[in-house]
Amino acid sequence: MTDSGTLWARAADRAGIAPFYAMEVLRAANQREAEGAHVLHLETGEPSRGAPETVLAAARRALGEERIGYTEALGLPALRARIAAFYGERYGCEVTPDQVVTTVGASGAFILAFLAAFDAGQRVALAEPCYPAYRNILTALGIEVVPLASDAEHRFQPTIELLEAAGPLHGLVVASPSNPTGTMLAPGELATIAAWCEGTGVRLISDEIYHGITYGREAASAVTSAGHAVVVNSFSKYFAMTGWRLGWMVLPEDLLSAVDRLAQNLFISPAALPQYAGLTAFDCCQALDGYVAEYAANRALLFERLPEAGFDRLAPADGAFYIYADVSGFGEDSQVFAARMLEEIAVATTPGIDFDTQHGGDWLRFSFAGSSNDIAEAAERLVAWRR
Repeated sequence: MTDSGTLWARAADRAGIAPFYAMEVLRAANQREAEGAHVLHLETGEPSRGAPETVLAAARRALGEERIGYTEALGLPALRARIAAFYGERYGCEVTPDQVVTTVGASGAFILAFLAAFDAGQRVALAEPCYPAYRNILTALGIEVVPLASDAEHRFQPTIELLEAAGPLHGLVVASPSNPTGTMLAPGELATIAAWCEGTGVRLISDEIYHGITYGREAASAVTSAGHAVVVNSFSKYFAMTGWRLGWMVLPEDLLSAVDRLAQNLFISPAALPQYAGLTAFDCCQALDGYVAEYAANRALLFERLPEAGFDRLAPADGAFYIYADVSGFGEDSQVFAARMLEEIAVATTPGIDFDTQHGGDWLRFSFAGSSNDIAEAAERLVAWRR
């Protein structure tokens, strides 16, 4: 007779993915705070200001006036129409409401997109370093991840040469601006990659969650250059609505029915309240651009002060709110280095192992999405610590 403990001794193989180390660091940082430390949080991409008051007022109004129940699986028609209109306003291109799917954050969008676009065993390329959830979700779904070893010379972005050397591919995930490096593809570079994908039958997934948060450069959308691409965006970053868990996709026609069926069964619908509030977020761009100006000031301060602390090899951070720093000269793996930093000066950062399976031990990510006071104090602590 089989022992019942043996029957229930293990989780499914697909659950054996790597942790999201930024969240592991957040847990450790919260523990340090519980012990009485004044921790400065540079580990997560969490805008310090939160949703604009207009969005909060819309949520309060919806609670009193709307039935907060299920919406259609693909989202409120009014919100889908507003997102479609936004593409005309921001990028000068036509997107129909039928192409738009609202999701449970960008994470929900990636799950739906990967399930709809790729079968288990197919090969999807990612330029490393990259957002770890791409790799981990694909792996959990049984899809083979093909890392592209990009570098500083190529701004940590994919190139046609890397793609052609990767062997047969079914998909490519790009992010511009990217997490963790903040680097961007120029419009012509994105168009070239999109054309290569269209010509080779490789499904392009374009993560555009950091659009709106750029410094002297405008981000191009794959919507304008790839007829079969999936574009993912979210209310979390530019719109500063992380905890509302609301994202969206712009889909090509060939995936609409598949995503609809998957969304019905996996999520039923995104939460109604964030959708009602999200309707007003597009009317807040003046306030949100003020947030971006604060990120820009934080970025400038860290680019000035980090070299004083010995961090003198930094990715350019064209957009988003991260600085990716080479710490290979400090004589410690970045995971050990980050843990010591948290313990000794209560500054939380994310080790590069989250983003790069090969070279992540040499890199560290600083988030400058926090308040200006916190970023300035973190810089002071780092400079004093490294002297």
